[in-house]
Amino acid sequence: MKVKQWLITLAAGAAFTAAVAIGSLGGVSRALADDDGADQWMARIGLEVAPVPLALAGKDRHLVGLGSYLVNVISNCNDCHSAGPATQFATGGNPYMGQATVINQATYLGGGRVFPQQVAGATPIIVSRNLTPDKSGKPEGGRSFEAFRFIIRTGTDLDHLHPTCSDPSITASTTCYPVGLKFDGDLLQIMPWPGMQHLTDHDLRAIYEYLSAIPCIAGPPAPDPRHNECN
Repeated sequence: MKVKQWLITLAAGAAFTAAVAIGSLGGVSRALADDDGADQWMARIGLEVAPVPLALAGKDRHLVGLGSYLVNVISNCNDCHSAGPATQFATGGNPYMGQATVINQATYLGGGRVFPQQVAGATPIIVSRNLTPDKSGKPEGGRSFEAFRFIIRTGTDLDHLHPTCSDPSITASTTCYPVGLKFDGDLLQIMPWPGMQHLTDHDLRAIYEYLSAIPCIAGPPAPDPRHNECN
């Protein structure tokens, strides 16, 4: 599916002009990678716009800020990794109703948004994952940075939640992808990893550092493989 991405061009001095486009987030990072001033600027803005309290003790404040900029400004990950439009914003804080934006901290990056089937009545129902840190302090259910980077670089679903059906006679399923539909069940569907895979390691480390600093949201309930424990 087509995914909106953002391209930002650094103008003379420290000014930015932004345009909405279909493209790669990697273009943003590469365009700005050599400009320390831009990197610092983005980190400062990222800390200012973070919609939840951040646990900064023992963390690289600059990386957390840059990660917040990439998560909240460039890609707005919460659009998909919250429980959905009805609960994404706090009461009275929905910008689409002309209100000042207030993110619902109780659902921020906690996952749970249900997406329409890619093929109606035939493919699994995709639910966005919880990106918040678990009780170990690592994001997305305790993922290491190496695992996180591998997922973004390759799109591999390490949870194997919706594999390709082992029985080729299956033509419709809510748990696996029928062989005849040609979807690769080993890969994350819906998630825009094909664009994000071009982010630099520095950017991915920043995103990981930011996700490690946000509050934990528990769930779904055990024994769901996506279960996240906060304590």
